[in-house]
Amino acid sequence: MELKTPTPLQSEHQALNAEINQAVKLEGRTGKATRLVARLMERHFAKEEDFVLPPLGLLPALAEGTVEPEMAAAVTMATRLHGELPNLLAEQRVIAAALEELMASAQSEDHPELAGFAEKLLLHEEIERQLSYPATILIGKYLQLRLKV
Repeated sequence: MELKTPTPLQSEHQALNAEINQAVKLEGRTGKATRLVARLMERHFAKEEDFVLPPLGLLPALAEGTVEPEMAAAVTMATRLHGELPNLLAEQRVIAAALEELMASAQSEDHPELAGFAEKLLLHEEIERQLSYPATILIGKYLQLRLKV
């Protein structure tokens, strides 16, 4: 069974990237803040797509009681996430600070759509912190027990 990021999560990352990349051409404080957020998001999302999100694609099969030896790759990814969790959370704090700056500059330079985007991305990061990261770690622990790896 192939580990694959669930389509809704993959689509959300693509949409967020597309939205921020449209705004990087802006000038002034808002443009500078937007470019910083875009760089931070690109690196952060790449890590998540590498080892955080793919195990979540196993949830429907696991909920049905299906456990296959090929799922062991999720244990490796979850173990990596567990080890890198402090770094990912630190990255999220840096992203949140950059988003706060983006919101402030967007509001002062009359770009309300970017202030709304920043709020949306803050919520996205909160969902990852409270749901995606713990779920991936739990998937790894569950499979470790079931597969005895």
